[in-house]
Amino acid sequence: MHSIELTAALPALPALLDLYESVGWTAYTAEPERLLRAVQNSRFRYFFRENGRLIGLLRAVGDGETILYVQDILIRPEYQRKGLGRVLLRQLRADAAHIRQLVLLTDDRPETAAFYESCGFRPAGQAGCVCYLAMD
Repeated sequence: MHSIELTAALPALPALLDLYESVGWTAYTAEPERLLRAVQNSRFRYFFRENGRLIGLLRAVGDGETILYVQDILIRPEYQRKGLGRVLLRQLRADAAHIRQLVLLTDDRPETAAFYESCGFRPAGQAGCVCYLAMD
């Protein structure tokens, strides 16, 4: 019997690497120990497992009071479009309801925008804000 479990239990590094590689996020997998520390240090983290296999995660960072940033949300490709990402965001919003701002930065693609907007997010410009980014 297949069952999908939502948990906060930190997975082992090989499972994290396998999940990130499944969605092509190689900037993370190039530095495995850094990825592990980043996940460990996240304020909120949720993992989906099916029969012990890591199939999705959400991690968020912030100050715990005024701002929370969704750093990563990823679902293994064969599990996408099944509502799992929506469940992760719902859980985060419930656990972080006291935090004033929930922010994320994502790919500029119509399907990505449609997903986040259906989950209650809106482009920063619609809130009278602008986003600036400095990356190495």
